[in-house]
Amino acid sequence: MTDFRDSTEDRATGIPRRAAARTARLASLPLGMAGRAVGGWGRRLSGQDAKEVNAAMSARAAEQLFEVLGTLKGGAMKFGQALSVFEAAVPEEMAAPYREALTKLQSAAPPMPARQTHRVLAEQLGRRWSERFAEFEDEPAAAASIGQVHRAVWHDGREVAVKVQYPGADEALRSDLRQLQRFARLFQTLVPGTEVKPLLAELAARMDEELDYRVEADNQRAFAKAFAGDEQMLVPRVVASAPKVVVTEWVTGTPFARIIQDGSRQQRNEAGRLLAEFHYSSPARAHLLHSDPHPGNFMLLPDGRLCVIDFGAVARLPEGAPPTFGVIMRLALEGRSAELLDALRAEGFVRPGTELDAEDVYAYLAPLVAPLTQERFHFSRQWAQQQAGRMGDTRGQDFRTGRSLNLPPSWLLIHRVTAGAVGILCQLDAELELRAIVERWQPGFLAEPA
Repeated sequence: MTDFRDSTEDRATGIPRRAAARTARLASLPLGMAGRAVGGWGRRLSGQDAKEVNAAMSARAAEQLFEVLGTLKGGAMKFGQALSVFEAAVPEEMAAPYREALTKLQSAAPPMPARQTHRVLAEQLGRRWSERFAEFEDEPAAAASIGQVHRAVWHDGREVAVKVQYPGADEALRSDLRQLQRFARLFQTLVPGTEVKPLLAELAARMDEELDYRVEADNQRAFAKAFAGDEQMLVPRVVASAPKVVVTEWVTGTPFARIIQDGSRQQRNEAGRLLAEFHYSSPARAHLLHSDPHPGNFMLLPDGRLCVIDFGAVARLPEGAPPTFGVIMRLALEGRSAELLDALRAEGFVRPGTELDAEDVYAYLAPLVAPLTQERFHFSRQWAQQQAGRMGDTRGQDFRTGRSLNLPPSWLLIHRVTAGAVGILCQLDAELELRAIVERWQPGFLAEPA
């Protein structure tokens, strides 16, 4: 087996600093996929069962995906987390191994040693940082893409979560996202129906905000203020912050990943309802949109509330959600194809000079608003796979229509976050009254009085 370790790797953190080392590890993913494809073709020719060969190939590809994206942390792991919410759309015959690997990326990464953690805390909170805590657990409670979380007790007795950024995370994030963009077309095969290039471009555009925990702390303060005293939502308050450390109130609950794995029907439905309520109400209440939708950032609390964490990525919506979004949904729902195409053109979804048939555009979008046609809608993996299948079928009209549409930069984040939230609803297998939530919170959805 080829060893992609580099002599300059930071032994304290496990983050390879040099771009060459990280590029080699990332390159091992598409190279490994290609090698397994050739090997699988040979085994099928020799008479082995095609389904067994394909299953074995998928399992090994998934194992490598987790090993590389997870151990590299940085942008590689952040990319994997962003992909994880779309696993519900992966065809069932290959979903199981990818589902397990991508779910691991939501909350798991090799931790850095305690001495390195203490060094970062001293740099960020001062040499006498330990006096600010009554207790501090050196073993991290969770580890993710650019930082790890420790459980502690603040000097006033409050239980807190202390997020500490990995040294070298900035270099790793920038290097990874540059290299991942080179392999975008190959990664596209992992999650059919997902636009990988725009996702990577958006992650790259927002990396400076993600790296400054003071920005994250300000975002969290704004959300906590907007949802203070809410009977359905809890955003933990910020206790202290620095560029590479943020301290927030500790909250214990059931992670969405566990509910996805073995939650009851009631838990699934309630988790889905609360997620939809949070997603659609945030622009109106906080003038912000939580933009890192994956199950690792949501918990169901014992008192029934939804807890939301990790506010490193948000969309700023000072005017709230754009009304045009609601108008487009309503026109698609009502089958007003000509007006729908006009609205899309006016907002920049159709490139100038592009000829599109209004009925084709309606046929492309109508299935996506199906959850709003019923009082209660069941978000299932089967439904997600159907949507991914029809949009990714190169032989079909929906694929050609989708390729002719344009996603304006101002809509990229809203589109990606909404798609991610729907992906989580499908992972939850949740049934909920989405239309009532959209009617309450989405401007432009309800028709104006005549």
